[in-house]
Amino acid sequence: MNPTRISSRQRSALVATGSLALLAIAGWYGLDHRALAADPPATHAAPAVAATVATVQQQPMPLVRTGIGTVAATQSVTVKTRIDGQLDKIAFTEGQDVKAGQVLAHIDARALQAQLAQAQAAKAKDEASLANARADLARYTQLMRDDAATQQQLDTQKALVAQQQAAVQTDDAQIAYAQVQLSYTTITAPISGRTGARLVDVGNIVHATDTTGLVVINQVDPITVVFTLPEEAFQDVNRAINTSHQPLVVQALPRTGTEVLGTGKLTLLNNQIDTTNGTVQLKAQFPNPTHALWPGQYVNARLQLGIRPDALTIPAAAVQRGQNGTYVYRVEADGKTVQTQAIQVADIQDGVAVIAQGLAAGQQVVVDGQYKLKPGATITVAQAGAGK
Repeated sequence: MNPTRISSRQRSALVATGSLALLAIAGWYGLDHRALAADPPATHAAPAVAATVATVQQQPMPLVRTGIGTVAATQSVTVKTRIDGQLDKIAFTEGQDVKAGQVLAHIDARALQAQLAQAQAAKAKDEASLANARADLARYTQLMRDDAATQQQLDTQKALVAQQQAAVQTDDAQIAYAQVQLSYTTITAPISGRTGARLVDVGNIVHATDTTGLVVINQVDPITVVFTLPEEAFQDVNRAINTSHQPLVVQALPRTGTEVLGTGKLTLLNNQIDTTNGTVQLKAQFPNPTHALWPGQYVNARLQLGIRPDALTIPAAAVQRGQNGTYVYRVEADGKTVQTQAIQVADIQDGVAVIAQGLAAGQQVVVDGQYKLKPGATITVAQAGAGK
């Protein structure tokens, strides 16, 4: 029998076998398709996001305006000589606190002492001449009574006495001037404060026209902070000044940090607004016994204008900023879902935001975890917070 030939019986068996296989495949596909159609895959809800929430609170809060300021000495004096001469002695230590009137330096005084002695000698001479002229006047007066002298002689003698009196007065003025000049050889502190670096060494010739001076004294207790606020704040500040019976309180804080370096009083609201940058300048004075404030230091000056008695507050971390302004994630009444809520922030201080519009007392807002949220998201409260 030829192996390449297939009998009709074998061919029929192969066809039957293939048909059964096709039927089985079709049946399996149909059953599987119906099963998939009857049981679609389940859609799983997004997991809840862990978030920290805080309650909107109503409480008194200070009404403040904050500006960038510079610490400046209340008074600053460059000590200079008022006469020319050689510097003989320095009587202060650099960086020393000095009192007004304290001796700082001495200038060679010998030439001025000689001028004073010369003026005093001239006065003594003129006083002697005056005494002689007065004696002559007395004699001429007696001679005039005895008709032994003329009226002209008497008048001439009176004029001579007057001239000698004027000479003595001139001598007094010269002596006073020489004494003043001599006093300038002792240089004293014009104010109380802290000395800086010594600018001239002993032995140098100093002049009244020198621009550098001997030393700079800065009064650092009390000390001054000069700061600016936007012109929009002028009306609020002016109103607070006019209604307050006490000077407005100003706090000085470092540029980074919340530590209060000093508490002082507002002393100046400048009499004009700077049109170049739209700001108004203010000045406050601070007691500074520990020297926490130092001239040239940059600080944040916080001016307290009054008290908001019923301010709505939330942690500043809850405030978000978007293209349409500030907003928060507000927790719905079910305590599980959140929605965005547009708000207006009146002020932020010490990590607390004062809300002008958009929230009510008792509502809850998300403080931490906002970057994982979107409107309608579900949260689980990780930690309860408060509005302050």
